[in-house]
Amino acid sequence: MFWYNDHGVSGWGWFGMSLGMVVFWGLIITAFMLLFRTLNRPPEDPGTSTPPPAPPASATPEQLLAERFARGEIDEEEYRRRLEVLRTGGPTLTKQ
Repeated sequence: MFWYNDHGVSGWGWFGMSLGMVVFWGLIITAFMLLFRTLNRPPEDPGTSTPPPAPPASATPEQLLAERFARGEIDEEEYRRRLEVLRTGGPTLTKQ
């Protein structure tokens, strides 16, 4: 059966083969896990950016204005001017 009867695998050979099998199965399992995660990922639309979160439905105009000021969309002067308009009732628009 064996051509060379006395030339078997030494202790280091067994260690190398065992380590090789552990690495082999680790790579196979990792590849399957990555494939599974990739296939189960929800589709993404690369052309759009993430929209800002919508404000709560019960937010008052003053809260919306304060949020815009906090995000830096408007400066302090504009914030105070618009806040004053909101508190005094603001200018009325009439048809001419």
